[in-house]
Amino acid sequence: MNQYEVMYVIDPALEDSARTELINRFSDLVKKNGGEVDRVDEWGKRRLAYAIQYKTEGYYVLMYIKAPADLPREIERNMQISDSVLRYLTVRYEGELPAKREPLKPYAPREAAPAEADEAPAAEAPAEVEEAPAEEADDEQPVSEAE
Repeated sequence: MNQYEVMYVIDPALEDSARTELINRFSDLVKKNGGEVDRVDEWGKRRLAYAIQYKTEGYYVLMYIKAPADLPREIERNMQISDSVLRYLTVRYEGELPAKREPLKPYAPREAAPAEADEAPAAEAPAEVEEAPAEEADDEQPVSEAE
């Protein structure tokens, strides 16, 4: 049996119960066709890189399976038929099962960032001061030449 990584994006407008049912349907499909599901990671709602069917968000699901060589074609056929699946991709991989990825946390500025921001203008300020007298000196030279 080969190892596969199946990623699919579900319509975010789908209710939680229907989404869970859809995820279980694909897992059961693997089990019924002689495969085994190693892990199902639900990444949750994420912003899409581009609009798909006028939707800008999708619910991402990553499934790791061990299956015979003909099973990915059957999974993709079922995903293509389903109206709730926006996109899907099946990839064969070798080696150990990758570690579970932590979901992305919302962006929050770090506490150290304001301190770095305070230091940066201070470093730039002397450079600006140095440039200002040079410009003034350039302005004074033409005036002195005119006198």
